[in-house]
Amino acid sequence: MTRMRNVPEPLPFVDHFGLSKEDLRTTLVFALSRGGDFAEVFLEYRAYDFIHMEDDIIKETAETIGVGMGIRVLSGDKTGFGYTNDLSLEKVQKAALTAASIASGKFKPAPLRFRHPSRRPSCCPVLRPAHMAGMEKKIALVREAYGAAKSFDLKIQKVKASLQDSVQYVVVANSEGLLVRDVRPMVRLTCVAIAGKDGRREFGYWGGGGRAGLEVFKDVLTPRRIGEEAAREAVLLLDAVDAPAGEMPIVLSPGHSGVLIHEAVGHLLEADFNRKKTSIFWNKMGRKVGTEQITIYDDPTIPHSRGSYDIDDEGTVPRKTLLIEKGVVRGLLQDRLSAGLMKRPLTGHGRRQDFSHWPIPRMANTYIDRGEYARDEILASVRKGFYVESLQGGQVEDSGKFTFSVSLGRLIEDGKLTSPVKQATLIGTNIDILKNLSMVGSDLAFGLQTGTCSKEGQDVPVNDGCPTMKISRMTVGGQR
Repeated sequence: MTRMRNVPEPLPFVDHFGLSKEDLRTTLVFALSRGGDFAEVFLEYRAYDFIHMEDDIIKETAETIGVGMGIRVLSGDKTGFGYTNDLSLEKVQKAALTAASIASGKFKPAPLRFRHPSRRPSCCPVLRPAHMAGMEKKIALVREAYGAAKSFDLKIQKVKASLQDSVQYVVVANSEGLLVRDVRPMVRLTCVAIAGKDGRREFGYWGGGGRAGLEVFKDVLTPRRIGEEAAREAVLLLDAVDAPAGEMPIVLSPGHSGVLIHEAVGHLLEADFNRKKTSIFWNKMGRKVGTEQITIYDDPTIPHSRGSYDIDDEGTVPRKTLLIEKGVVRGLLQDRLSAGLMKRPLTGHGRRQDFSHWPIPRMANTYIDRGEYARDEILASVRKGFYVESLQGGQVEDSGKFTFSVSLGRLIEDGKLTSPVKQATLIGTNIDILKNLSMVGSDLAFGLQTGTCSKEGQDVPVNDGCPTMKISRMTVGGQR
């Protein structure tokens, strides 16, 4: 991850909503008018910019602003929800009554006064969010990444470069008297390069960003590097051999391979899947499910990481959460509903896409912790196998079965990386990974800071990571 040279002050909160504390309290009164155990108001203002370059021109720009309120009522295991992008009191109260309809019981009073809990220093302080920078400055970054990719090699036939940035202002108020505010900046610069030779075409992808301003693109993570890395991958794949097929040792690269753990293991440690008994881990708390090499955390407090935040979307201050310790299941990612039903403490992982969705348990920054082995030591232990350099994406079933597409791999021959490999697929189950993960490196790294996770129709920004890791055997789909 890129470290900020200086530690700026957090962004000041700007009230974009025009609602008083009494307005919020009145809204909670309407939400609890038919009973219910708990009511919550979530206010959001989001400013978003997008720039896209293709065919040597700036092809698209967009500047959007959205504002709205979501109101949730919990009654047992039921959720009532209403939302509106019109913050007039009439529309707000109507949305509150919609959420209230889930309950049927006695009126429950709203809090007489709100409390403002103390907050630790921000994990993502930003002096000037990218949204406040001029459009010309951001276009210059896109052009630089585009130009670096286009000029990298004569085989590069097409390039696409994009920059997205946003700043989100949030207010959470609930029937327990909580009232908190937060400001969340975000930026992402990505590049796709397409290379061609002898009628073949391959593409490469690279990018970066995080909860930061444009200063993140100075020094190490420059637009030039983003463009060149995308082009390098595309050109390299033109000479790649077909993937081998069969069961063999797998070595996963640090950082980029964290998405495998995110998808194959992380989702199944989200509390809602466990309380509904749809996760294979639902009855395995405190039980050993993998080798002692495996310790997995989710930490929403990593400085400037894409998946980080100071409060979750329920107003809970998040904490680093131990999920698996030396192969033993130790914890789950909780939101308020699941934590209440399971009688477990909150972890600060209640997240939502925006004000029009209610929160559910979600990952933030999920990673396998560092181990004891050096990267060269792990590679040297493999006589013939497959090295995963970067993953394109995959599909995971509730049962734990998965398939992942490898965008770039390499053969391992006598402990050395040799030919680049294309069109490989990893096939297995999360239990396969946990039981066959035999060596974990000391070189913990995180991914590209560009990832978005989808669940139940909601997309949220995430990040993941891992050290170099060896899985003693896994099925690779490819050419025999």
